[in-house]
Amino acid sequence: MRDYIISPLAIQDLQAIVDYFATFSVPAGEAFLAKFAVWCQKLRGFPAIGKRYDGLRLGLRGVLIDDYIVFYRVTDEAIEIVRVVSGRRDLAALFDAGDA
Repeated sequence: MRDYIISPLAIQDLQAIVDYFATFSVPAGEAFLAKFAVWCQKLRGFPAIGKRYDGLRLGLRGVLIDDYIVFYRVTDEAIEIVRVVSGRRDLAALFDAGDA
């Protein structure tokens, strides 16, 4: 079973999500973080479970949690959580900008 790591950009994304939830529903934010933790554990055992996003970046995969996509890459050593972003964002622009 691979370990997982969370990139600095994904940590920033998660902080922004927590800040957003803090403005209207702390329990919803806590529920999101709990789901995120569960998915990280699932990815350790089943790294190919996510949808492929090769059109955005070669080797990129993602899983949907509520309205957010957890983008990740699988390496020999780990699952790298690359970004956690709203599925409503312009994903092509996000990854074209080189921010991931």
